[in-house]
Amino acid sequence: MANNRISRDLESRAQTDRPAFVPPSALPEPQEHPDYVFRWVATHVVGAADPSNVSKRIREGWEPVKAEDHPELQHLAKSGNIELGGLLLCKMLREQAQARNEYYSTQAQRQMESVDNTYLQQNDARMAKFAARRTEVTRGRRVGTEG
Repeated sequence: MANNRISRDLESRAQTDRPAFVPPSALPEPQEHPDYVFRWVATHVVGAADPSNVSKRIREGWEPVKAEDHPELQHLAKSGNIELGGLLLCKMLREQAQARNEYYSTQAQRQMESVDNTYLQQNDARMAKFAARRTEVTRGRRVGTEG
């Protein structure tokens, strides 16, 4: 009687038959462009205009995206630019954005090295400071036991 049954693995519905849920993005994304990267820049913070932030981003090289360049975002057009909830869509040349990211990465690395050097200058042989920046994961040992 049980010999006529089909295996449960063969009987189940394929995973591809089910539609996958993708949560909506809080901000719409423009179509990819090979030469540009996009970023939303704050024009208002807590309802108050923040012109200094916009000015700083423009001096960094970000430029507002024109609504006519992205018809899929035309419904968000304000004064010719794409704006949503106090955020302005801006673009920058990909090479310039990579150079900017490398600059800030190098600056952060130098700051960490400076902090480490200052910290280790205060090192005393009687009570050495631990300077290694790494973590270790072990399995199978219980707290308080040697193993």
